[in-house]
Amino acid sequence: MATVTYDATTRYYAGNPQPAVDRLDLAVEDGEFLVLVGPSGCGKSTTLRMLAGLENVDGGAIRIGDRDVTNLPPKDRDIAMVFQNYALYPHMTVADNIGFHLKISKMAKEERVKRVREAAGLLDLTEYLDRKPAKLSGGQRQRVAMGRAIVRRPQVFCMDEPLSNLDAKLRVQTRTQIASLQRRLGVTTIYVTHDQVEAMTMGDRVAVLKDGILQQCDTPIGLFGRPANLFVAGFIGSPAMNLIPTTVVGEYASVGGRPIRLTPSQRAALSSDKIVVGIRPEGWAIVPEGISATVDVVEELGSDQYLYCTSATPRLDPTDSNTSHSITVRTPGMSPWRPGDHIALAPQPGAVHLFDPVTGDRLPD
Repeated sequence: MATVTYDATTRYYAGNPQPAVDRLDLAVEDGEFLVLVGPSGCGKSTTLRMLAGLENVDGGAIRIGDRDVTNLPPKDRDIAMVFQNYALYPHMTVADNIGFHLKISKMAKEERVKRVREAAGLLDLTEYLDRKPAKLSGGQRQRVAMGRAIVRRPQVFCMDEPLSNLDAKLRVQTRTQIASLQRRLGVTTIYVTHDQVEAMTMGDRVAVLKDGILQQCDTPIGLFGRPANLFVAGFIGSPAMNLIPTTVVGEYASVGGRPIRLTPSQRAALSSDKIVVGIRPEGWAIVPEGISATVDVVEELGSDQYLYCTSATPRLDPTDSNTSHSITVRTPGMSPWRPGDHIALAPQPGAVHLFDPVTGDRLPD
């Protein structure tokens, strides 16, 4: 297997002065499952396609192991790609689809059949080897596309939103299969998705991109627990983190009349007297007295319940001209709250994240 290194890698598209990927520095460990995530147009697919040799590199370099592959043709990179569309040959059987690359590379038939059966066994496709793609479900077709990559035994798997064509239930099932299979094979894998839930449940590490710039690369727990900036804080987590702008007076910020003390290093890092307080939905406690809010919508999930609320007086920030803010609160499932109920909220200890609204950066702990 192999490591993958992006070294100040940059890609421009004609007619756009802004780079699609801007001086990306990223190291993927041998056998690691790394997920690239971000909104549409952030550069994640371009990053993957540069590694595969399907996009040119306009600056910097890409290395697989110790080998510089920046200018190598795709066929010489020892990479297998799994695309969003399955790209199966409709006139071929599952076995022929999986073994097609081995056949055109003139591998001996005995070895080819052996590898195809091994891949089919890993993917629970053995009983479907004689079927045509038209007789398979969407999830089965995606597993065939995976099998076609596995039999090549590449150094790196590249997966470009392979589950986006599946329905929600099948997507959950298939992502578990892909993550489990990658662990068993131990092949370095770079996986692109726009779905942050998919990213958090599959990756050893997750790299968050925005406008072609890497915002943060960390474990799922690291991203969730210590987002590096406002973008990551708002992007990672479903529902999103509550981000409340307020004002610092002396050593304290105030949210709904509740003081939040800043450390000397946090106060020194601020660019102004403005601050953004971040509190995740599960970081609120419903208390007898606190920030007054009205429940607008109740989302019941059985195990959890989400309350979408509008804060009432006092204002979250006394200097703010807005009279209300939206707040999302997670409570245990089957709780008795209903639209129109009035509740009081307070941040739980350790649940507060602080950000500089000018730079967007997280303040030091």
